[in-house]
Amino acid sequence: MTGNAQHGFAGVAKILRFNWHFYALSAAGIAGMSFLLAARLLPKWVALVVLCGTAIAVFWTLSSIVVSWYVYDYVGVTQWRWLRHRIPAPLHRWANIHAGLDESTYSLRELFPCTSGTAVDIYDADEMTEPSIARARRLHPSSEPFHRGKYDSLPLAENDCDAVFLLFSAHEVRAADNRTHLLRETARVLREKGYVVLVEHLRDWKNFVAFGPGFLHFHSRQNWLHSIADAGLIVEQEFHVTPFVECFVLRKATP
Repeated sequence: MTGNAQHGFAGVAKILRFNWHFYALSAAGIAGMSFLLAARLLPKWVALVVLCGTAIAVFWTLSSIVVSWYVYDYVGVTQWRWLRHRIPAPLHRWANIHAGLDESTYSLRELFPCTSGTAVDIYDADEMTEPSIARARRLHPSSEPFHRGKYDSLPLAENDCDAVFLLFSAHEVRAADNRTHLLRETARVLREKGYVVLVEHLRDWKNFVAFGPGFLHFHSRQNWLHSIADAGLIVEQEFHVTPFVECFVLRKATP
């Protein structure tokens, strides 16, 4: 994995820019608690609680930055070169579904030359209320042509695609029923032997240690499996892309 990575800080720098409000709040909280401890005005048991809270805040702030650097810069997960060895069949037509921040369509075109790819933006301000995604859209508008779509209505014909990619985008659809609608739409547009590639952080203990309360922005493996089954898909492959990222390769369930 690391052989394909580009060392640097571009990925973690984007995380910091998109989520600066969280880091600003964390820094303010750490500064405030440190001031209270330095003033020595608190009862001992309160000071101990504040000290523990400060240590946890410092740890999660630093761990989220270090893990983001590891995933996005050191390993280079979002360069997507590792996908070439995981795609189970040749591609002719594919679709890449994103939520307004498209950092993968260009890479997919390079990975799969001589194929026909379509990018679809399903961003919905009412459904996707996180300020970080709106900020990301403003700072990094898509350089690839795309079609507008909705999680329950993709602008793609039935049985049209050999593959549909959902690369760190499906979790932005916050309601579980709506994620099922999205996956059901991907099943609709798949050809008989087509597949969906779903890549996500999971709401698990590893991402909790790495990101603290931020792991609540992700969804659990069990929730994903429920949505996958309800959408009429089955898991053909599942594997880790680093301890913090999971990849599901999905097929249509046989009647």
